[in-house]
Amino acid sequence: MRDLIEVGRAKIKNRFMNASGCFGYGVEFNKIMDLEKLGAIVVKGISSKPWPGNSGVRIAETPAGMLNCIGLENPGVDYFLENYLPFLQTKDLSVVVNVIGHTIDEYGEVAKKLTDSGVCALEINISCPNVKAGGISMGTSPDIAYEVVKTVRSETKLPLWVKLSPNVTDIVEIAVAVEEAGADALTLINTLTGMVIDTKTKKPLLGNITGGLSGPAIKPIAIRMVYQVTGNVKIPVIGVGGITCLEDALEFFMAGASAVQVGSGLFKEPNLLERLPEEFETYLNKESLSAEELIGIARRNLNA
Repeated sequence: MRDLIEVGRAKIKNRFMNASGCFGYGVEFNKIMDLEKLGAIVVKGISSKPWPGNSGVRIAETPAGMLNCIGLENPGVDYFLENYLPFLQTKDLSVVVNVIGHTIDEYGEVAKKLTDSGVCALEINISCPNVKAGGISMGTSPDIAYEVVKTVRSETKLPLWVKLSPNVTDIVEIAVAVEEAGADALTLINTLTGMVIDTKTKKPLLGNITGGLSGPAIKPIAIRMVYQVTGNVKIPVIGVGGITCLEDALEFFMAGASAVQVGSGLFKEPNLLERLPEEFETYLNKESLSAEELIGIARRNLNA
């Protein structure tokens, strides 16, 4: 059996995972792929109580991507613990739970309930609206981002990955703040805010008006942000945004990512995460490189 890889204190099987929100809780994908080939499964966002999500049209295709405004619909942490986690724990599989909340206290409440559940890490999604702070996104304020992570850190000893929003002026400032608050790793990027107008009805198509843009269109932005952040923090970074093939993943590794997640690319090729780890190993052998030598090589070569 191959040794586990450590990313942000969490032990995973390889460097390829799904992105939260694009894989549900693994039940559906279990019918079409071997879940045990995942480096880890990152489940859909979990809140303290069930969230209904948004009404109206929730997905729209765009050139080289898609917009979604699902609204983080989920059944709540208690339902997850009773109905989904037991199934996942029948597999040889590392489970990462994406944590969401309307308030800072809600993040802490969910983390506390998950702390002894046997999951390998929590991924703290700080791209949620903060109701008590005038509706701003927690991930766009360094001070609030710091407080969210600090609160969660006080409630659990589990490894904490923090998922960052790209909808900021300076993502490095946010990254440094959450590192100081106790994050063990960073996941970036989340979706970019966008919208689409239905030219027939002459109205916004999405029920929420705006949505999150994902897919190949955002990859250059994600690569740039991973490169910037890995040059300014000491904790590992997990890259995500527009990966549809091995070449895409290699860019993230070369930019400094220690692992990657695949999201909307799975809608086109549901079995993508079965083949990427094997293709990665073949590439490393061909290039006579270790994964550690590949990670961040673009910066080292630039400075050589």
